[in-house]
Amino acid sequence: MCRSIRRLFAVAVIVSAGNSSVADAENYVGFRGPGSTGVAEASDLPAAWSETENIVWKCDLPGLGASCPTIIDGKIYLTCYSGYAESIDEPGDQAKLMRHVVCVDRGTGDIVWTKDFVPKLPESNYRPDNDARHGYASSTITTDGERLYVFFGASGMYCLDMNGEEIWHVDLGSGTHGWGSGASPLLVGDMVIVNASIESKSLVALDKRTGDEIWRVGGIDSCWSTPVLVDAPERQEIVLNVPNVLKAFDPATGNELWHCQGMPDGYLVPTVTSEDGVVYVIGARKNTAAAVRAGGSGDVTDSNVLWRVNKGSNVSSPVYVDGHVYFFQESKGIAYCLDAATGDVVYQERLEPRPGLIYSSPLATDGKLYAVSQENGTYVLAAKPEFELLAVNKLGDADSESIRSNASIAEADNQLFLRNDDALYCIGTVGMASAPADSAR
Repeated sequence: MCRSIRRLFAVAVIVSAGNSSVADAENYVGFRGPGSTGVAEASDLPAAWSETENIVWKCDLPGLGASCPTIIDGKIYLTCYSGYAESIDEPGDQAKLMRHVVCVDRGTGDIVWTKDFVPKLPESNYRPDNDARHGYASSTITTDGERLYVFFGASGMYCLDMNGEEIWHVDLGSGTHGWGSGASPLLVGDMVIVNASIESKSLVALDKRTGDEIWRVGGIDSCWSTPVLVDAPERQEIVLNVPNVLKAFDPATGNELWHCQGMPDGYLVPTVTSEDGVVYVIGARKNTAAAVRAGGSGDVTDSNVLWRVNKGSNVSSPVYVDGHVYFFQESKGIAYCLDAATGDVVYQERLEPRPGLIYSSPLATDGKLYAVSQENGTYVLAAKPEFELLAVNKLGDADSESIRSNASIAEADNQLFLRNDDALYCIGTVGMASAPADSAR
């Protein structure tokens, strides 16, 4: 058997291996959790909370960040940054920027360990209108239960063991952008897929055990979305929301399978979701949403685009629940519900009180939608095609300014996990626990 055939066979086995071991009710792994859908199975989750209500524990963090908590085997993993751009008025010296990976005990909120990373400089310079909105630790960690995969943009892709010790590190490019870096890694069998659009205009597949490059696709420009593994008829596809075009790739080779007219803009942020072989995509400053049947070949604009409407969000991603697609317009504070089969608008309602910016993506669980706004709390809606706002929940001292939050909320074992730039909270239907002794910053 020639080397190329052996390698292709090995990669095919890698892709088919899957990651089912980390997909259960006690785990919430990677950006938007199992299947990258933003949907979790849970019960008895609270709709309302405050600093004194339905807080199981609170853990002060060693820095700021916008990454979503990744939860597995009783531990929570997330990223932070410190030393630079902690204050809007006085950002300080970029040379003092540090990044951190933090492991927190899920049961107690105690910090188990912290790993510090010296960044590769220069990073994008702090600008209050850009980086202040999500910072320098925005990519969500993913894991296979044996290793952690952490993307720090121009500082590279890191693989750590579950105790924080470095296994390998790969440089994926030195490019930076005024809006920073934000795409999260995706595990596909024994590969880790990284959208390094900002760093090298590439989508890259690495061997998760060694960091060796398996394939690379170029021409991925101004794209902050996270790649998603989609189940199409008779195959799996990696789908990426790219400016002006939606693309699907063969996980084994990186070869393009199909493309179609996408979201019309020079940059794209929202990540797709899928259900029953249909990809739901939103994006662009003019706000567009579409549904595309996966499994095609070549240009499928005329054959596989099921519907397209002039509604959408420029940052936050959609979520599919029971035949409907929900999303939140990131700057106007509008909640949308579309019929997933037709694209018809079921409701379009402005949230009150006004949320300001919503850069997080919603979580659908326990019959509810949880959407975290940047400064005005978490909006909780009923996950049904009739608009119903159940609660708006703010954390922090009521007499102080709101604490910024750009991270999507996570769920595991009938509890919610919400982080902001100050702390990580475990939210559940039990009373306030005593503060963990080891959780102080």
